[in-house]
Amino acid sequence: MVARAYALALQTAKRKALPWLRPGWGGAATSAVSARFRSSNANDEVLKEKRSKIMARGLPKQKPIQGVKQVLVVASGKGGVGKSTTAVNVALALAANDSVDWHQLDYLVIDMPPGTGDVQLSISQNIPIAGAVMVSTPQDIALLDARKGTEMFKKVNVPVLGLVQNMSLFRCPKCKHETHIFGTDGVRNLACDLGLDVLGDIPLHVHIRETSDAGKPIVVSQPQSDVAQAYLKIAAEIVKRLPVSPT
Repeated sequence: MVARAYALALQTAKRKALPWLRPGWGGAATSAVSARFRSSNANDEVLKEKRSKIMARGLPKQKPIQGVKQVLVVASGKGGVGKSTTAVNVALALAANDSVDWHQLDYLVIDMPPGTGDVQLSISQNIPIAGAVMVSTPQDIALLDARKGTEMFKKVNVPVLGLVQNMSLFRCPKCKHETHIFGTDGVRNLACDLGLDVLGDIPLHVHIRETSDAGKPIVVSQPQSDVAQAYLKIAAEIVKRLPVSPT
């Protein structure tokens, strides 16, 4: 009897807490869910209408940045592929290649955040961009996002100058054995598929990390090293593909 009374009390409590479990509440629960779906669909329609009105106004007019001849964006679809380190060293390599007059910048290099979100679209729509450089490792998951990023720039009419294959290989400092930790030539295959060039390869090297952490990127702290020379080559390839800057 005690067990039965306990079971009845528990059942009663559940019905009070969850009224749709009571007999006859099935239809009400279904109606509530249906109403919720209708509300969601209505909100979607409102959002679509707002987007259509915004697009009807046209894209914002691009405004050049005063004192800057050309804007170059360094981007990646995925985080953690060495994009920021590449952007810094490429900027320094551009400066080394051209004895830049800092009173008026020949190139402004923008390190874009990962992904293909609002920041990328806003910059592309508001600033005239001379070209984009995509950075990726040869790893399959990174290549998927690099493809998305490249396609995004093409949709907003930003010329993609080429791809950089970062962390392309690891060379043992003792025995000099080379290991392709993230795969082999993934970026080269993607570039071929997209009809783009590979601007250069950067190895996975401890000196890149050490010099960056010390605030003295390898292009300026070890300019004669093989890694620094790789960045300088990439900078030269970028300049070849940029449109002639206004005087």
